[in-house]
Amino acid sequence: MPLSEDEQRILTEIEHQLRASDPDLARQVSETTVYSAPLRRTRLAVAGVVVGLAVTILLLLYVNAYVAFVVGFGLMFASAFYLERNIRHLGRVGLNQLATTVRSTGVRDMFGTNAGRDETADPDS
Repeated sequence: MPLSEDEQRILTEIEHQLRASDPDLARQVSETTVYSAPLRRTRLAVAGVVVGLAVTILLLLYVNAYVAFVVGFGLMFASAFYLERNIRHLGRVGLNQLATTVRSTGVRDMFGTNAGRDETADPDS
């Protein structure tokens, strides 16, 4: 059921008051979605898989192969398990949002800061 004009006006006034009284909270609320935490955990899990692979390769070069297997493969396995759980949590809609984000911002911005991103841009676009 759509909001009436009066309800939309009241909601707009509340939004403007929030932006005026606490701009940091308004920015945080506008940037946060249902998928923010699972996407952050997914990025962490992907980084864990990459680090686990690097640790495995480095330990194979410089240390005993058994240590490399236990440490590196264990880290990769745990990260892959964590990644799978987060992808299941995201579901189809979250994965579509992730793909759209990667296409629009690139992989580099996904793992780094959004320093080059226009802060005045509409977050829904």
